[in-house]
Amino acid sequence: MVPESVIAATAGLEPPYAVLDLEAFRRNAADLAARANDVPIRVATKSVRCRHLLRMVVALPGYGGGLLASSLAEALWLAGAQGRDTEADADPVSRDIVVGYPSVDRSSLAALAADEVARTRLTLMIDDPAQLALLRQALDQAGPCETPVRVCLDVDASYRLGPAHLGARRSPIRTPEQAAELTDHVVADPRLLLDGVMFYDAQIAGIPDRPAGAAWAAPAVRLLKRTSALELASRRTAVIAAVSERLRHAGRPRLRFVNGGGTGSLEVVRRDAVLTELAAGSGLLAPTLFDGYRAFTPAPAAYFVLPVLRRPAPDLVTCAAGGFVASGPAGSDRLPTPVHPPGLALTAAEGAGEVQTPLRVQRGGRGASGEEALPTIGSAVWFRHAKAGELLEHFDALHLVRRGVRGGTLVDTVPTYRGELRSYG
Repeated sequence: MVPESVIAATAGLEPPYAVLDLEAFRRNAADLAARANDVPIRVATKSVRCRHLLRMVVALPGYGGGLLASSLAEALWLAGAQGRDTEADADPVSRDIVVGYPSVDRSSLAALAADEVARTRLTLMIDDPAQLALLRQALDQAGPCETPVRVCLDVDASYRLGPAHLGARRSPIRTPEQAAELTDHVVADPRLLLDGVMFYDAQIAGIPDRPAGAAWAAPAVRLLKRTSALELASRRTAVIAAVSERLRHAGRPRLRFVNGGGTGSLEVVRRDAVLTELAAGSGLLAPTLFDGYRAFTPAPAAYFVLPVLRRPAPDLVTCAAGGFVASGPAGSDRLPTPVHPPGLALTAAEGAGEVQTPLRVQRGGRGASGEEALPTIGSAVWFRHAKAGELLEHFDALHLVRRGVRGGTLVDTVPTYRGELRSYG
């Protein structure tokens, strides 16, 4: 249910619009920090996509001030490399940014190679010597530089069970030997500095242990997650030992960080002494894909609101637009969910549409006893998105609401990435 104070605070706005419940957002941030148990959290920007919110989070206890960006272009923008000024240099989200994925964007690589300050703030992700070759080309063209480019090894954290592969299809680097070999490629070039190593355990962090509509699978899911966590902890220790030995032998600085985890696995991976920091972001907004975890219960913080345009049948209303379908394997769990007024559901035939979204009154739900109980034309319907961050690709602004004893207050309206004419989705 959407808090009534949040609904009341935005009653004067014209839908469609996006809303953030600040109380839920801060509660989720505190819960993530508690689950991390004093291990600093690096915030995944793709799950937020709003600089105002990023600034809020990195200043909170439990967050080390670092960001995990989705692309080098985004990281350069956050670091102030595009039109740097005093304000950008002072921005807390500009200081320590790891690019979470390798980059083959030649223009962005050239910008990084030519920018001394950006090289002190950004760390590139690599998992293949071919990526380093592109970076070296950019450095060759930029000429001599005093500050090396920092890079991070992305090590595959998936779980292999015979022919089965559980987890994200990410890095080809999996074994200590492979990580050590790639380390040798980095230390061979004095213009490069191996800054960290990353392990993203998608099969633990991103899979609910209470699958919606498949309760029978929950015990097997939990067993696989536990087994995967044990295997990864052992392999992670061996990988870091091998990389650290190659750095020591080459006389290069030790790793600055070892990153792991995600919103759904903080309480699991925090026990690993090898990790110096964790990563999270989705749990701040608490989209519907995080409703199925046993270890934590995030508070829904982000919503979008659509106007009712039509009433095509006694038990149907039609909203404008709404086709904000989440990425990932196609399925009903990737669709937005209507949450207010209660008793509404997407239709199986149309789902969430590009220009319209019909909603049916569920049997036994509100409106089932009479047509007059349905939302009226011009009224608002509230939805939750299936994934965090992706919602804000559809809205220029985010309305921030503070709940209070005497009701809610619309305290601010801030631009999203899209509102700042940026899109890195």
